[in-house]
Parts: sequence; C-alpha cells; structure tokens
Amino acid sequence: MSTFEPGTDWSIHQITAVTGTTSRMLRHYAAIGLLPPSRIAGNGYRHYNQQALVRLQRILLLRELGLGLPEIASVLDRERSPAAALKAHVAWLRGEQDRLTRLIASVEKTIEAENEGEKIMAEDMFDGFDHTQHKEEVEQRWGKDAYARSDAWWQSMDATEQAAWKGRVASLGSDWIAAFTDGVSPDSPVAQELARRHVQWLASIPGTPASTPGGDIRGYVAGLAEMYVADPRFGANYGGTEGASFVRDVLGLYAEREL
Repeated sequence: MSTFEPGTDWSIHQITAVTGTTSRMLRHYAAIGLLPPSRIAGNGYRHYNQQALVRLQRILLLRELGLGLPEIASVLDRERSPAAALKAHVAWLRGEQDRLTRLIASVEKTIEAENEGEKIMAEDMFDGFDHTQHKEEVEQRWGKDAYARSDAWWQSMDATEQAAWKGRVASLGSDWIAAFTDGVSPDSPVAQELARRHVQWLASIPGTPASTPGGDIRGYVAGLAEMYVADPRFGANYGGTEGASFVRDVLGLYAEREL
C-alpha cells in the first residue's frame, strides 16, 4: 500500500495510480489553475505535496456532488480551512449514508413483500427518497404554500443547477465550521458577514418568510437557528451541536441588529 511520507511529494504517475485520476486530467486541472503541481522536476515530471493532495481530495469529493469545474474552483477559493471543509463534507456524507441505508431497507422490504405476496405500506416503500423528507415539518412551521413553492422551485432546476446549489450550501457550511473551529467571536465582522450570507441564501429560496415581502424574517431566522441546535440532522451541517450553537448565536445577533 502506498503511503505519504511527511516532507516528501508524489509524482503525477504515483497520484494517478492511487486515485484513478488520469495524468491528462491532472494536467488539465493545472492548466485552468485548479490544481497546480507543487513542483516540476528536472525531468519535467509534476509532483504534488500533501497540501495539493488534500485539495485534490476536495476536488474529487465536489465532483461526486455533481459540480462542474468552475463551480468547484469557486467553492475552493472561498474556503478558509481545508480541514473544516472536509469536516462539513463528512457530515454531508454521513447524512447520505443514512439515507442510502434507509433506501436499501425500503427496497428490501418491497422485495420481501413481493416474494411473500404481502401488502406493504407506501411509507415503507419510499423511505429514503428524501427530497420531501422535511415536508411535514415545513408545512407545520410555515404553511403548505411555503413547502409547495420551495418544492416547485427545486424541481424546476436541472441537474447542473441543483448541483451548483448544493455546492453553494456546502461552501457556506464549511465556512461556518471554519469560523467556529478558529474561535471566531459571534459578534465579529467575520461571523456577521457569514450571517449576512446565510440570510441572503435563505431569502433566495421561494416560499420562505425570508423571501416573502412583509414576512417575519427576524422570527424565521431566529427559529431556524434554534432548529439547527435542536435537530441533529440540521446540526450535522455545522459540525454538530457545538457548531450549530455557534451558528445560532451569530444569527441571533444578526437578526437583532439587522432584521
């Protein structure tokens, strides 16, 4: 098994052998400024150090989300901490792992029911098909129209647009985790700028009170921030309960001052 020794770097051929990425693709990443080599040896071979490998891992992870190279470059340019960004991505992957586990279980239940000639509840058959997983919560908190408008907006986007949106969310989440990890104060300019971006993101989603003229934006933001802490599914996006508590405190201050 190949290992990375501190203080050394790997040639482009070693990288392709480990990652499955082609040398042509790595050269293309370098040509567009996405992943320049750490150094070029006298024989012309490109070499990559640990920092470059971490960046390559982020590129490949974001490609798994369906992002194109321009969107990936934009996400990476905004990242303040690769480690925090990877932590946010792990949180997303764990959520996907849970969803896939439920998908597998629902299909297995259907297979078993079909083999035994039994009836199966529709709720069991479609558990894990999750674009509507928060439907009931949204309708209870903000009304059926809010969910209907948001869902229609999401369904109107093609795969590329949805992938770009996921990338924007992932970038925002990684920036929140980086700020918390760095010990940024909730009332600092850095934290309050994150809050501004967060509210701007919420306002871009049709059907939310933040996007509705005359809506209770302050109450909506404050309530949503409390939900991040109370619900582990949301808190996972910000590094867990402590990270979510930081987001809540920052958004609470922003709501009091600006909304």
